[in-house]
Amino acid sequence: MTRSILVAGAGGVGKTTVAAAIAVAAARRGLRTLVVTVDPARRLADALGLESLGDEPAPHEDEPMLWAAMLDSTASWRAVAMRHADPDVATRLADNEFFQAAAEHFPASQAYAAADQAATFVQARAWDLVVVDTPPSGGGIDFFASPGQMADLVGGRLLRWITGGPLPGRRFFFDRAARPMLRIAGSILGSDLLERVSEFLLDLRTTYDGVSQRGREIERVLREASIVVVTTADPFPVAEAVRFYRELPRLASTPAAVLFNRALPESWVGPRIPDSISPELAQNAERWSAEALRQKDVREEFSSRYAAQVATLPWTPDPPTDLNGLMRLIAEDGVVVPWERFGIA
Repeated sequence: MTRSILVAGAGGVGKTTVAAAIAVAAARRGLRTLVVTVDPARRLADALGLESLGDEPAPHEDEPMLWAAMLDSTASWRAVAMRHADPDVATRLADNEFFQAAAEHFPASQAYAAADQAATFVQARAWDLVVVDTPPSGGGIDFFASPGQMADLVGGRLLRWITGGPLPGRRFFFDRAARPMLRIAGSILGSDLLERVSEFLLDLRTTYDGVSQRGREIERVLREASIVVVTTADPFPVAEAVRFYRELPRLASTPAAVLFNRALPESWVGPRIPDSISPELAQNAERWSAEALRQKDVREEFSSRYAAQVATLPWTPDPPTDLNGLMRLIAEDGVVVPWERFGIA
């Protein structure tokens, strides 16, 4: 059985580094591990010390139990069309400029394509563990909600009203009656925009059954996954983590571990400042002490309010850019990471 860990959280909190660290830790414990990211930046490749990443999982040349991939959401969304529509409709739909715009610019469609591909990797059972660095949109909520959102989109009331219900001959009626009228309108407006939009909506509507069924499969995979919510003690990432945690009961069957990244040591709180140091250094030490105390209070409040299992990763001057650096990150004294929750203790 392939297990999965989904790493969620706001952008810029170190999700990709955490996902890479978990994957390396698992691989060095003997698990065939795949780590994937949806981030088009090079963060995962940099964290793993790789020159590049492709859409297909590739083995890490220095870590025999580790594979990595970077999902291309646009290509994945085209694959969704090819899977759920008749061949002639799928090609026309995938080549439609409105479909391409949705694939490239709508967060919900990108999240769905990413969730679909991640679920495919889990269902392939080629690895013991799949670690997914989820898109930051909505703090990770969009990734989990995307299967239902896409089913609502292609089968929703607005689209049904525009295209009509699933009546026999709907395409025939469009070709024989609606299309000529739209062409007349296009000649008046000087554009075939209305015809292209209508054809796109009709083609999109035909994918409903497949998208709906696949969405339920994806939701099952996501509900069975272990979840790590990565945040820092800064206000916006904490707000995103709170939002995620509040939505979690309807998204997953197990509680999430909350990982506060870039944590200052608690030993910095209230240190004894020698009289011999300069006033400037004493003032600087007091500021760092106050910040360490603030971070500690934020973690304790989060844990108390949401009964969450809170862990920490230490602040480091530079993010790790190789496998050993990732392992050092999670092997520092005082670091509390619930790896046993993920079966890789």
